[in-house]
Amino acid sequence: MKDSDKKTRLMRSGRSHEGWVNVPPTRASTYVFPTVEAWRDTRAKRETERLRSYGARGTDSTHALEDILIELEGGFRAALFPTGQAAIAVTLLGFLSPGDHLLMTDAAYEPVRRFCSEQLKRLGIEVTYYLPDGSDLKSKIQKNTKVIYVECPGSLTYDMLDLKDVSTIARQHHCVTIADNTWGSGWLYRPLELGADVSIIAATKYLSGHSDVMMGVAVSNKEAWPLLQKAAINFGQTVGADDAYLVSRGIRTLPVRMLTHEKNALIVAQWLKNQKEVSHVFCPALSTDENHEIWQRDCKGTNGLLTVEFHPVHAIKQIEQMIDALTLFGLGASWGGFESLVIPANMNAARSLTDWTSRGQVVRFHIGLEDPVDLIKDLEQAFKQFHL
Repeated sequence: MKDSDKKTRLMRSGRSHEGWVNVPPTRASTYVFPTVEAWRDTRAKRETERLRSYGARGTDSTHALEDILIELEGGFRAALFPTGQAAIAVTLLGFLSPGDHLLMTDAAYEPVRRFCSEQLKRLGIEVTYYLPDGSDLKSKIQKNTKVIYVECPGSLTYDMLDLKDVSTIARQHHCVTIADNTWGSGWLYRPLELGADVSIIAATKYLSGHSDVMMGVAVSNKEAWPLLQKAAINFGQTVGADDAYLVSRGIRTLPVRMLTHEKNALIVAQWLKNQKEVSHVFCPALSTDENHEIWQRDCKGTNGLLTVEFHPVHAIKQIEQMIDALTLFGLGASWGGFESLVIPANMNAARSLTDWTSRGQVVRFHIGLEDPVDLIKDLEQAFKQFHL
């Protein structure tokens, strides 16, 4: 399907046939039935069909968002969660049992690492980390491996792996492939098309796009859906109508926003590459990035994320002074909204298999929708802190 066709279908998905362009928020918990027979019939069918039965099982608002997500990711069904971390945790618990083995990418989002060490370990689920490029993955598969978890591009350094190859290996060993797709958000990268069974997105970020919603989503293929659905229901996962409405509205502008994030980020990245204080700029869209070839094959663009490694001569105190001097970059967690953000990163804590002790300090930038000329001016004045 052409990109233009995808854009048009995305604009049209999740819309009711009652005249409203946007499905109005349905704030509801209880659904009443005309007869006992209708009540029993719905309860019997709702495990396999999406029906109105109770607010926690979905409303017009959440169903509309699910339809948009199914179109966006090319999946079978979608589940909604209050946060991205909730989507990841519940999905993992839906496919893992005590005694199972999980293969986790070393490029995973740090709260996921904490979930593995503090929750999965307590439940008797073994976790092994593999290199972000997947080069050692096959050798680490065990007889009890049940899930291979991918984050591609990976957190902070945007590592790429061959998801088609990983998915093939997973199927050969009867494993489920779960992908964190927050970086690509279904528009830049589509894991299900590359063979993954479940694609998870923190809708808090690019899907919402306005830094005003907390939400996570998981979209699966047909085979994985029964276990994903069962986990979401049994853990009582749902979202409110207003949040569903806001994310649905945000997705309508996703293609346009991504283009601007990409344009701005590449302008800023080129400027950063030329600064003497900078050792490396991590961005797979740059031709010099070691992940560029796979990114070019599997992705249809980049977003606003850039990570900068400074030369080791610059101490963490200098880095923090530079960050404090910025005026247009907010110091805060998350990303994917309209605004530019910055945050320092501790790569020694974020990785298990890569030794960063001899490398420079790392800072992650999110390049927002502001004018890149203004962002560069802000960086220029902040970089003067290195020479005070």
